[in-house]
Amino acid sequence: MPADRTQLGAFLRSRRDSLTPADVGLRAFPGPRRVPGLRKEELAVLAGVSSDYYSRLEQGRQANISRGVLDGLATALQLDDVERDHLFALADPSNRRRASTPAVQQADPGLLRLMTALDHVPALVLGRRGDVLATNALLAAVLTGLRPSSSFVRFMFFDPLARERIVNWEHFAAASMAALRGELGRHPDDDRLVALIDELRARDADAERWWADHGVQDYASAAKRILHPVVGDLSFDIETVMPPRVADQVLIVYTAQPDSETARKLPFLASWSVQESAGR
Repeated sequence: MPADRTQLGAFLRSRRDSLTPADVGLRAFPGPRRVPGLRKEELAVLAGVSSDYYSRLEQGRQANISRGVLDGLATALQLDDVERDHLFALADPSNRRRASTPAVQQADPGLLRLMTALDHVPALVLGRRGDVLATNALLAAVLTGLRPSSSFVRFMFFDPLARERIVNWEHFAAASMAALRGELGRHPDDDRLVALIDELRARDADAERWWADHGVQDYASAAKRILHPVVGDLSFDIETVMPPRVADQVLIVYTAQPDSETARKLPFLASWSVQESAGR
């Protein structure tokens, strides 16, 4: 039996527990409820499978799972596109990407050129396991602890500067764990990824709690608030560029609304950064 079936069952249970019969337009089955969300029998009905078959899925005892069954489960559980992809990756290891990662990752030249062209806003390139492959000067000025060859995820959890400067830190830290779970679904054989996740869970109670939630997502667009010691409040919309032909690398851009207070502060911050670098 593939070892992945344990993770598949845990993911299904977590999504089932997050829904109630009312959420899915189902009249609750009679009898006392011993679970916070849908019963196995209720989800089986919604997904179009027998209760026994679904129980085998959660217990890791079902060897082969058809695409039709996975589609039915994804629809019944109201999974988004990222969660659906994760479900399919857990159910069918043959479809996972197993390309090895070099000891030192190199930023894609195209992403580097694009990042260079965006020198008026903070930007960085992330690789596998949230490794920082490149940053521009403004990103380094906004979040000092993020440098090439550092780890975005370790910065988020282990560098006090992250919690100090990122006002909505919890949102981004939880999203980081969800992104790692999605990556693990695609690369279950990445020993360094497994070691990173184990380290996070062992050293940080929040990381362990969010990992136990079985949330999964890609690095996605979001709003981020930074409290900078020199220019004060900064409000960014974080946009993520995922080139279709560049595996496991993303360009993350901190954009500011035109004519906003943040947009007016960025040129001053860039000038301050140059002066700081010259004075070292």
